[in-house]
Amino acid sequence: MTAADTGTHAHLEQLIDSCIASRESRHEDWDTLAFQTKAGDEFRRAQIRYIGSGATGDHETDNRILPSKHFTFSNMRLPAGAVGPEHTHHDVEEVFYVLEGRLEVTVHDVEDGTKTATRELGYRDLIRVPAGVPRSLRTIGDSDALFCVIIGAQKPQLPTYPATSPMHGITRG
Repeated sequence: MTAADTGTHAHLEQLIDSCIASRESRHEDWDTLAFQTKAGDEFRRAQIRYIGSGATGDHETDNRILPSKHFTFSNMRLPAGAVGPEHTHHDVEEVFYVLEGRLEVTVHDVEDGTKTATRELGYRDLIRVPAGVPRSLRTIGDSDALFCVIIGAQKPQLPTYPATSPMHGITRG
């Protein structure tokens, strides 16, 4: 092995290490969406960030997060009986991929949020919700739902809460 090969190997070692976010180095952040409990305890949930901050706010000081280039990736833990309130991402599509439990996903009509369509997702089921379409989530059954959340932008805008959402008018502060 030449000195050049050794340098390339060291570079590759650094590269691969900089691209890993292990489960052991993650934590469930119950605070980032804690403001939503102003509308009720059923809105309590945790974000587990891997790539970027998602659309939950500014987490630039969390040095465990891998930098985002084109999308964000996190896990969300939604406790049994919990709800992810109706919200809209105007700038990006959002993907939910179920790892544990059962998740009910509802899309709401843009003009009249009382008109909805709902599907139940289980282990390894996925749904992609287009930008601009209001969506909500809730767990089904007696166990938590753990699912991946992928958002199609490096730094997505914060979501908005339509008038039909329990979060409408609730502020982060």
